[in-house]
Amino acid sequence: MATPSNKNLRTEVRSAAFEQVREAHQTETAEDYVEMIADLIAEKGEARVVDLASAFGVTHATVNKTIARLNKEGFVTNEKYRSLFLTPKGQKMAEACKSRHEIVVGFLKSIGVSARTAELDAEGVEHHISPETLKAFAAFAKKKK
Repeated sequence: MATPSNKNLRTEVRSAAFEQVREAHQTETAEDYVEMIADLIAEKGEARVVDLASAFGVTHATVNKTIARLNKEGFVTNEKYRSLFLTPKGQKMAEACKSRHEIVVGFLKSIGVSARTAELDAEGVEHHISPETLKAFAAFAKKKK
C-alpha cells in the first residue's frame, strides 16, 4: 500500500512529467524547422519555403506562418521570395537538435532497433528527452561500439 509520502512523490513526478511534455511541445516545431533548414542548406545550398512544405507535408501558408514566428523569435532570417537563413541562434539550435537526434538514433540502433525504425522513433523521442537521459543514451551507445 502506498504511503502518503510515496503518493505525494508520484504526484510530484507525474506533474513534472506533464510540464516537461508541454514545454517540449512548445519548442518541437521550431526545432524541426531549424534542423530541416540546416539540412536543406547543407544538401542543396539553400532552404526555400517550397522545400519545407514538401519535407513536412504541409501547405506553404503553414510554413510561412511558422517562419514568421521563427523570424520574430530570432532563429531565421528571410526576405520575401528569397531563401531562408539561420541566425547564429538558429544555427546553434539546429546543431543541438542534430546532435540530440544522432545520439537517440545511435542508442536505439545499439539496442537492436533497425536503422529505419530508429530514425522514425528518434523524431519523437528527441524532443522529449532530458539532458540526463540523453547523456546516458550517449554513454550506453558508446560502450556498445
